[in-house]
Amino acid sequence: MPTPSDRGAPPDGQPIEPIRVLRPRRTDALAELLKDLPPRGAVGYESIALPGPPSEAEDATQELPPVRDHDRTRRSRDIPRGRVPGLRRTAIAAAVIVAAVIGFGCALLLAGRGESTAEAAPQPTATASATPTPTSTAGATDPDGPGTLREGDNGPEVTDLQQRLLRIPDVYDNGSTDGTYDTTLTAAVARFQLWYGIRGDEDGVYGDDTRRDLESRTGGG
Repeated sequence: MPTPSDRGAPPDGQPIEPIRVLRPRRTDALAELLKDLPPRGAVGYESIALPGPPSEAEDATQELPPVRDHDRTRRSRDIPRGRVPGLRRTAIAAAVIVAAVIGFGCALLLAGRGESTAEAAPQPTATASATPTPTSTAGATDPDGPGTLREGDNGPEVTDLQQRLLRIPDVYDNGSTDGTYDTTLTAAVARFQLWYGIRGDEDGVYGDDTRRDLESRTGGG
């Protein structure tokens, strides 16, 4: 077998023409499938004739009830048995009104009892509320001791107190000795009690404890 000198070229220098082979298509299988299908014109629908209405159908037709009555009947059926619309609100309002009436009655009853109790209580006498005078203070029982002097009193005992306080430095400087227990004298007595630690009497009240301490510092009575 001759070997060509150039690869791709035919041995004798002649071009090779392509060979075409014709063979019939196999349509037997497709024909078998189409054979079972009905013809195109044979496919259709069956028509059924419906019977027409009788001649007296229009006369025998009954009139339907109004829609409004039907809705009302359905709504009445939808409402639970034993309940009436608005009954709960009415019951609550009635309960509130009853409670308000009862509270108002109790308030009036308590007010009437308070007025009757106030009328039955004894009124205080004028002697009990009046301020005791210096003469009654000396003989009456006083928590600060007998002979206690306080603001509003006057007399020789108040003058003696003023003179004794003048002997204590910086307690009653340039104070008056007119025998009147005024606010200035009350402040001086309170100052003396604070500076010298006297706690048995009220502030500004010349009681037994304050008297003993002041007399011990200013000489005997």
